[in-house]
Amino acid sequence: MKKRVLLPLAATLCASCFFSATTSAATKPVSEIAERPIAGNVTIARPDFGKTLPGEPDKKALGAVAWHLAPAYDELLLPEDAAPETVTIFGGAEATQEQMAAFITRRNPSPKLNCTVPQIVRYYYEEAGREGIRPDVALCQALKETGFFAYGGDVVPSQNNFCGLGTTGGGVRGASFSTPQLGVRAHIQHLLAYASTDRPHVTVVDPRYDLIVESRPDIHGSVTTWTGLNGIWAVPGRTYGQDILRLWAAAKAPDASDAALAAAEKRVRQAPDEAAGFLYRGIVYAKRGENDAARKDFETAANYEASGTALYDLALLQTKSGDPKAAAKTYDTLLAAHPQFSAAAWYNRGLLSLGSKKPKDAEAAFYHALNCNPQGAAAQNAIGVAKIQQKDYAPAWEAFEKAAQINNADFDVLANQIIFAACVKPKK
Repeated sequence: MKKRVLLPLAATLCASCFFSATTSAATKPVSEIAERPIAGNVTIARPDFGKTLPGEPDKKALGAVAWHLAPAYDELLLPEDAAPETVTIFGGAEATQEQMAAFITRRNPSPKLNCTVPQIVRYYYEEAGREGIRPDVALCQALKETGFFAYGGDVVPSQNNFCGLGTTGGGVRGASFSTPQLGVRAHIQHLLAYASTDRPHVTVVDPRYDLIVESRPDIHGSVTTWTGLNGIWAVPGRTYGQDILRLWAAAKAPDASDAALAAAEKRVRQAPDEAAGFLYRGIVYAKRGENDAARKDFETAANYEASGTALYDLALLQTKSGDPKAAAKTYDTLLAAHPQFSAAAWYNRGLLSLGSKKPKDAEAAFYHALNCNPQGAAAQNAIGVAKIQQKDYAPAWEAFEKAAQINNADFDVLANQIIFAACVKPKK
């Protein structure tokens, strides 16, 4: 019995040792990890766990494990200045370069780039600005595609491929570019192929530009909004454009400064019956730690706006304030009215259900998150945890395997697979 009690700890240490050994390999695909030498001649590859449960699970050990889950989304959102379907690909920047650089660094302090964060931001503003494309939104698309330059899918950082050009899944790397700036240029030119029939102002470096022009006359020059990319740039990608615009809204969000609060007060005075000012001020209050004032502003904003953003921010605040029951109720109100609001809202709702020992409800929420974003490894991994809480072990094993197929370098997924494997007696 003593061995069974120690087993989860040993398995957890095993996962930690694996990643401390590989260091940055945790963010690379299997093939690259396998080729990476560690400490002399030693090479570490990702284990192949198999698609089906290989033996008899140790139920007591599995029940004692602290499973790995991606943290809740916690970025407060501003409402889109216009309905998402009206935000055009062409236009000027609304977020400053400084805001975008700070946004990236806040979400990923160590981005895997072959240049500095300010440089990648400047490249987007230069390349997109030349073609008339919104640079801040194009950069948000890159952030969505690369996980804030953390990577972890088929594309690796050395490719300078920031938008998945040429990737089709199944380990296909896609296009590579010699410098980050050329990678940005190719991204912008690919957007231009969708949004305009005009040729780029500089030599074409996007290897798929002419393919769009010659083979897809149905979309060449006709996709003029970010939501128009849904199901075209990403498949099925039902909320692809909306997800990009939510990142854009988060990047433009105010900080906790006195200047931001003064600007927020002015917005409320100028439009006392509109949601935007209250939501803006609520975000400032929340960042200043003035949670009661923030809650009142979010509640007021929710009475005026129909997009659901105020309710989402309110739920985040309630969670942070230590009131998960109120947060769950707010999420339920939001998602009943806007079931496609975002994968983030459904994922957060699922975590709350897990925390309140309602794994079936959690599983349902995580499946909703996957419906919004089929490439959500975090949600697929969480389904595995919910299955284990329901003592449904074979489907749990399969859920972790599916999560690994989505992102084979996700630490939480690999850790859970290692722990699970250590808690299974192989078949004789």
